[in-house]
Amino acid sequence: MTIQQHAQQHVQQHAFRGETAEAPVLALSPAEEVKYTVVEPADQPSGRPRVVIVGAGFGGLTTAQRLGNRDVDVIVIDRNNYHGFWPLLYQVATSSLEAESIAYPVRGVLRNYRNLQFVMGEVAGVDFAGRQVRLADGRELPYDYLVLAAGSANNYFGNQALAQTTFGLKDLDDALELRNAMLASVERAANVADAATRQKLLTFVIVGGGPTGVELAGAFSELVTNVLRKDYPMLDVAEMRVVLVEANQRLLGTFPECLQRNALRQLERRGVHVRLGQNVASVEGDLVTLGNGATIPAHTVIWAAGVRAAALADRLGVEQGRGARVKVTETLNLAARPEVFVIGDMAYLERYQGDKPYPMVAPVAMQMGKTAARNILAQIAGEPPRPFSYFDKGQMATIGRRAAVFDSFGIRMTGWFAWLGWLLVHLVMLIGFRNRLIVLFNWAYNYVTYDRAVRLIIDRKPAIGRDCTIQKRAPS
Repeated sequence: MTIQQHAQQHVQQHAFRGETAEAPVLALSPAEEVKYTVVEPADQPSGRPRVVIVGAGFGGLTTAQRLGNRDVDVIVIDRNNYHGFWPLLYQVATSSLEAESIAYPVRGVLRNYRNLQFVMGEVAGVDFAGRQVRLADGRELPYDYLVLAAGSANNYFGNQALAQTTFGLKDLDDALELRNAMLASVERAANVADAATRQKLLTFVIVGGGPTGVELAGAFSELVTNVLRKDYPMLDVAEMRVVLVEANQRLLGTFPECLQRNALRQLERRGVHVRLGQNVASVEGDLVTLGNGATIPAHTVIWAAGVRAAALADRLGVEQGRGARVKVTETLNLAARPEVFVIGDMAYLERYQGDKPYPMVAPVAMQMGKTAARNILAQIAGEPPRPFSYFDKGQMATIGRRAAVFDSFGIRMTGWFAWLGWLLVHLVMLIGFRNRLIVLFNWAYNYVTYDRAVRLIIDRKPAIGRDCTIQKRAPS
């Protein structure tokens, strides 16, 4: 069925509710609901092949930009109207950066290309046979080619109770919620006379010793040491504890051993209590129970122990690999659906036969986006697709002020130069000159003053109840 036929069938069978495509569709109550005649991109066939991209992350945006101003129509769908630079998400959670400084409007990126459009919506599923993407609000967008780049979600390894009792860090809402909860917990502790209760409120447990966990632990430690002890002179800084729990015997599992040891030393110098070879069995109330039976009284627990493909992967009805990631061919499409590409954190593709899959990091997603765009254009032109080839630029993680680990092209560094390299790479990768300027200014301010300027509790819901519990948002 052609796009024109899709569009005709679409108009005949569906009456949409909401606003125009230039704004998100508003969910109205039955009493307020008004039917509109909505002009959607799906109702405007141009005769050119249509590419629908699900997700405006690193992979999705890279694909869209590579298809920009080409002889195709491209629609990017995302539940948020912004692209977030998630490598700096932990700095929002620890009061270093404003949320707006690491996000950029998707429409601001796409408006530079005449053939790119944006639709804000939640993808509920895909009709592969009918070549349509179904949105949660009832809309259906037909496609000739589909790119699934919906990203990742927290992996609780079958223990979904942890999703309700720990804080995640996957989007801006999570970061702001964690910042609110952490600061509110300290505020509460400043007014509590009972030492045991105060100790729980001032203990922050981070589960997972990968880059996110290590960077969080270092940032929390510096926040406590450099800022909170000054803001709260009535509290004993020794009562403020940052605990990092890792199930393996080493931190930063993908890094060389020498850098793993350095990261551990740097964290311990900053006062972080690192517990290796211990997994978290449960979090109930203000008590973290480890697999060996040991317990840690803590009011704030952050989950950074693992990731899996976004929940959309489970609704596709296709073969999945480790971490619920969708298995793809070496050209990044589904074996039975050459017009459907899966990239980034959603894609499961082994580097070599029987080897580990490509890591769930931004460089992989961006390079997959380039390959997907190239292969879509190749299919349209009747040319053979090219297999994905990853150019590994290395890896890095920051531990705190003047401390980082850097592993790239056989060069391994720690300390000051590794930290400067980390700053430069992340600054360059940010989208928007304004964002780069704001982030650079904040970093310079933090470095000179040893301060964190964004120590604000801005919550849309009460952060602390009368029973001292943090009200956690249900996971998406």
